[in-house]
Amino acid sequence: MSDARFMGLALEQARLACAAGEVPVGAVVVHDGEVVGTGRNAPVGSADPTAHAEIVALRDAAQTLGNYRLEGCDLYVTLEPCAMCSGAMLHARLRRVVYGAADPKTGAAGSVVDLFAQRRLNHHTQVVPGVLAEECGSLLGEFFRGRRLQARAVAQPLREDALRTPDERFATLPGYPWQPRYLADLPSLAGLRLHYLDEGPPGAPRTWLCLHGNPSWSYLYRKMIPLFLAAGDRVVAPDLIGFGRSDKPKREAAHGFRWHREVLLELVERLDLREVVLVVQDWGGLLGLTLPMADEHRYAGLLVMNTMLGTGDQPLGAGFLAWREMCARNPDFSVGRLFARGDPGLSAGECAAYDAPFPDRGHRAALRAFPVMVPDHPDADGAAVSRQARDFWTHRWSGQTMMAVGAQDPVLGPRVMQGLRAAIRGCPQPIVLEQAGHFVPEHGAPVAQVAVGYFRR
Repeated sequence: MSDARFMGLALEQARLACAAGEVPVGAVVVHDGEVVGTGRNAPVGSADPTAHAEIVALRDAAQTLGNYRLEGCDLYVTLEPCAMCSGAMLHARLRRVVYGAADPKTGAAGSVVDLFAQRRLNHHTQVVPGVLAEECGSLLGEFFRGRRLQARAVAQPLREDALRTPDERFATLPGYPWQPRYLADLPSLAGLRLHYLDEGPPGAPRTWLCLHGNPSWSYLYRKMIPLFLAAGDRVVAPDLIGFGRSDKPKREAAHGFRWHREVLLELVERLDLREVVLVVQDWGGLLGLTLPMADEHRYAGLLVMNTMLGTGDQPLGAGFLAWREMCARNPDFSVGRLFARGDPGLSAGECAAYDAPFPDRGHRAALRAFPVMVPDHPDADGAAVSRQARDFWTHRWSGQTMMAVGAQDPVLGPRVMQGLRAAIRGCPQPIVLEQAGHFVPEHGAPVAQVAVGYFRR
């Protein structure tokens, strides 16, 4: 293999580091044309200051070969090694070190110092710089640009007409280990801060866009996300404004169907999501099912669970009207207790996680606004665009569709979902989860497992 080919393998490791939230540096060790060691940056995740990609790869190679001396081996790394790693390479007696991008701040192979040029050392390793330098540097550049944007978003001042749930409310979330990301500069946000998850490689063959409903947040998808990531895919899961870790306008009137839809459209465009499998439940479907017709080429699949289209030309079901009445009568209902009643298998910690975004009445404007936002007449906000979406799904949709239904849902159960199925071109018979209620993703691990294979066709 050529140096470029082995550097490509190191880049794969760098992308894995990036997906894990580490600085994207990767390395491989090669002996007699075979990879004997791989490594990617992991100092943050492993709480180990020595866990640079090169050190991890050297350790792996030494174990493979049964010798801490790696004579005759070449190490390929996407970034010029630092002094620590350069010293380890010299001690291992590598034959060659091949690196991609130069590091003008800490590089110890010529940029800041050149340890490999010290003739007084008892071993001399050949250095080959600049292999796939542009690709390696681009990956690092994108990572640090994202970090800067993230830092600006985190520091985004809070609007006077909004609240922001304190971070400590999210300190212990069972089964939700992912790092928060924020955007505050989408035009429709007007300075509000939107939280989202973005996990997996940016260039993955598939992106699962998971949209939650009311009164949940991206925590709803914690049992499905790991299976999507294990398949090598990317997952993006935003919190609608007013929910989760996103900012919460104080006034109920701040919320509107078309506004929330526009925020989602801008998010998809900003993140340049492609080969999207749209995953929706509840309001995630009311809003999400109107997205693909605006940019069809981005969407390849639909995984739809207990939701509806708010077209305004059909009467709302008795189950939904009862839910709307309950919300009006008891606007301060406990979100955690609601989930516990719907799924007795949830732990106390999981129920508390659903309550976390809403520490007091002031943070709950969205919970009060969303039940009355469901279009219930033809001129309601969102009804016209929902009717256009219905026409799209019936006549123009050409992607794959999979439907999963919680049979115990009194609001959007099997009867409602069969009506939606009839409106989606090519939608097969649904997977029916007999024990699941409204919040199907709480039973979503087997659904996700089937979906990974289904949408791989």
